[in-house]
Amino acid sequence: MSEEPGVQVWMPIQLNKTADLVLPPSVARDVKRFLTEREINFVVLSSDLERSINKQNPKMPSVNQQSELKATKGHVMTFNRYHRYQDILDYLMYLSENYPHLVELLPIGKTVEGRPLKVVKISSGQTRENVVKPAIWIDAGIHAREWISPAVALFILRQLVENKSYRTLVSEIDWYILPMINADGYEYSHTVDRLWRKSRRTATIKSGRTLWDTSYGCEGVDLNRNWDWHWGGVGASQDPCSDTFAGSHAFSEPETRAVSDFILDHRDRIQVYLTLHSYSQMWLMPWSHTKKLSDDYDDMMYLARQATEAIQKVHGSQYQLGTTPSLLYTVSGCSDDWAKGKAGIKYSYTIELPDKGLYGFLLPAEKIVTTGKEIFTGIKSIAKSILKINSMKEKSKLIG
Repeated sequence: MSEEPGVQVWMPIQLNKTADLVLPPSVARDVKRFLTEREINFVVLSSDLERSINKQNPKMPSVNQQSELKATKGHVMTFNRYHRYQDILDYLMYLSENYPHLVELLPIGKTVEGRPLKVVKISSGQTRENVVKPAIWIDAGIHAREWISPAVALFILRQLVENKSYRTLVSEIDWYILPMINADGYEYSHTVDRLWRKSRRTATIKSGRTLWDTSYGCEGVDLNRNWDWHWGGVGASQDPCSDTFAGSHAFSEPETRAVSDFILDHRDRIQVYLTLHSYSQMWLMPWSHTKKLSDDYDDMMYLARQATEAIQKVHGSQYQLGTTPSLLYTVSGCSDDWAKGKAGIKYSYTIELPDKGLYGFLLPAEKIVTTGKEIFTGIKSIAKSILKINSMKEKSKLIG
């Protein structure tokens, strides 16, 4: 079924679990008949996907309205719509110019199409003598169609910078936030194909041509299959036309190379790696490439459980906890496995944001603030746990 032209599998088909499929009109009737004949229950969540897409994001403000916003606020960033990449870059620049004591913009590279990748460092600069200040990394937007993830990353960024009640978190922890990894794909999902997932690298699909011959082929690499940790294994494709194409080799893409180089340069201080995705409301932890649990799985689970319990207290949202294979599928070459296995970051998590399938990747923009508040609450829990763990280690050193 998934091999039919135009069919998209949003949530994979698994035994005794629901699956989410997007079907073109040409095959929808046949699929419904197939399921009915086999007494397989199904629900049509949207009979007009284009209409759902159009309803997801409010119309852009007029030029005059944007000018007024910029004049009064200094930027056009709001959290009631999904913004284009240039708006995001402008907002990052605004923060660095207006909060120079807290915010530093760190260029780390460029995308295939030449868009700048910028990490935001949030730090008070203060630290106690002989104490290494811990850091937390957050990235988003590795898959183009998951618009809620960069929106939530920006919401978290705003809270840490503009909300004075969180100054303690900034004074005791350095934060590195990359709101958008796949900027090319994200822009393409705004202008051409809303459901585009991969980057915009062009690859060939015929033998006898060079792999990156831009004159012919299928576009894009799944940037979350391109990491140098069990690259090219189960759950990753060598077919350039597949949505899970892993690239020609590990770190073949400038986006993943830029992020990995930066993290390795700061690995001695980054104690938590968080990558935001959507959808399904899950808090996932390594390993992803195998069903075998990591040796410190219980430690990771303890912090994750505290975080999801904190999230539930905000609006009642429930997040499942576990490894990717236990809750979804086995997958190789992904960033959370690399962060733990290669960079040595003990607390490495993938957070699958809302919802559970009603909207899927088309979560309405009106959900940004609610989701942002919930996830920031969970991340604050993780941050406080890290500070507590570090404090206990310091005390044990003094006693020892």
